[in-house]
Amino acid sequence: MAKPTTQEFLEFEQIREGVLLLKNKGLRAVIMASSLNFALKSEEEQQAILYQFQNFLNSLDFPVQILVQSRRLNITGYLDKLKTLEEKEENDLLKVQIANYRKFIAEIMAGGVIMQKSFYVVVPFSPIEGAEGTKLRQVAALARKAELTEEGFQRAKTQLWQRVEFVVLGLRRCALQTAPLNSRELIELLWGFYHQPEAEKGYYPEIPPELIT
Repeated sequence: MAKPTTQEFLEFEQIREGVLLLKNKGLRAVIMASSLNFALKSEEEQQAILYQFQNFLNSLDFPVQILVQSRRLNITGYLDKLKTLEEKEENDLLKVQIANYRKFIAEIMAGGVIMQKSFYVVVPFSPIEGAEGTKLRQVAALARKAELTEEGFQRAKTQLWQRVEFVVLGLRRCALQTAPLNSRELIELLWGFYHQPEAEKGYYPEIPPELIT
C-alpha cells in the first residue's frame, strides 16, 4: 500500500495568479495587513479606529478569516553581520561601539524569546455562490467533481478581486496598510507553516519558475 503524500492532506490543489484554488473549486486570496500600535493613540483616535473597524465588519456580505502568525524572531544573520563589521572596522572607537552594541543585542535575545507577528486576511469566493433553493447541495457536489475551465476561473477570480479591493479599502480606513500576496508570497507563506524552524531562520527553498504564475 502506497504511503499518502503531503499533497493529499492539503485542502488546495493549485496556486495560480495570486489565488489559492481549493480542491472543492473554491478560491482564496490572502491580504497581508500592517500592525497598529493602538495603545499609543489618543482616546479620540482609538474611538475613531474602532468605529471604522465596526463599520467595515458590518459592511461585509461575505465571510473573511483573520489570521495571526507568530514566529520566533531570528537575528543570527544580523549579529553575524555586526561581527563582520566589527572585524573590518579600523577606527578603534567605532570598533568598541559596534562590539558593545552587538553584545547588547545578544543579551536581549538571550533574555527570552522575541516573537514577530504577521497579520493576514483571507478572502473567499466560490463559483457556486448565488445558487439558491433545494438544489444547492447537488450544485455544490457537481462543482466539486467538475473541472474549472479557464473562462470559469477568470470569471471567479474577477469577483474574488472585487472582494479583495473592498476589504483593502475597509482596512485602509482603519489606518492599516495592506498588500495582497502574489503567487510566490503565497508559496512561501504556506511553506513556512510546514517548515517553521527553517522559515524562522529566513531560509526558503528555490521556487521553480513554472510554479509561479
